[in-house]
Amino acid sequence: MNRYRLEHKVAVVTGGGSGIGRAICIRFAEEGAAVAILDIARDQATQTAEQITGTGGKCRVYECDVTHQQTVLDTFDKAANDLGTITTVVNNAGIAHVGNIENAQENDVDRLIAVNVKGVYNGLLAAVRQLKKEGGAILNLASTASTLGIPERFAYSLTKGAVVAMTYSVAADYVEHNIRCNCVSPARVHTPFVDDYLAMNYPGREKEIFETLSRAQPIGRMGEPMEVADAAVFLCSGESSFITGANIPIDGGVATLQK
Repeated sequence: MNRYRLEHKVAVVTGGGSGIGRAICIRFAEEGAAVAILDIARDQATQTAEQITGTGGKCRVYECDVTHQQTVLDTFDKAANDLGTITTVVNNAGIAHVGNIENAQENDVDRLIAVNVKGVYNGLLAAVRQLKKEGGAILNLASTASTLGIPERFAYSLTKGAVVAMTYSVAADYVEHNIRCNCVSPARVHTPFVDDYLAMNYPGREKEIFETLSRAQPIGRMGEPMEVADAAVFLCSGESSFITGANIPIDGGVATLQK
């Protein structure tokens, strides 16, 4: 594997404080990028930064609520001022929800739309304004739930479907500005959300249910955050310069294989 594939890049990653976002921040820094770590939870973002700086990487932490457009725009401007011209944006911040249409309450749906749809819209707007200067790459985090009928994921699915649609639209509108826009659709990835969900809903049975959920994916296990991060490095590097308007599954065969 080539090293420093993102050398001289300045990357903004929303939701960089934990899970997939943290893994992406760490991998980007390992590949030479200066990383702006945006998260509503400053303490978690700081933990990500400590991992990066501990190995000699360059980063800055910014507390940011992606649901507030002006805050997002101002934060991108500050990151550009602190780190240099932004070349790469990863819209990763998002929240999950388990439930069908009957038990997804209106406030649940409003909250998911605010974070997963409006938050990505705000990140895309800020990204386009920055990247129109010199071009660059945008990566959005969608989900297998964006294209597959997954039980008990009504509100989550509707928001992730919107992420894919926004990806295609921005890719079409800004290809002439040398901006590439793609998204990835992970299946079940072992993040803190999974552990918290199991502890809350299956106390004492966490290991059993974890194994059941893992076996449900054709490859026989959950993905790891670093596996998504590795794909993110590729899609935001020059190695993928001919890829735009794509939705890349990282799903252990969920979308195409049957057991």
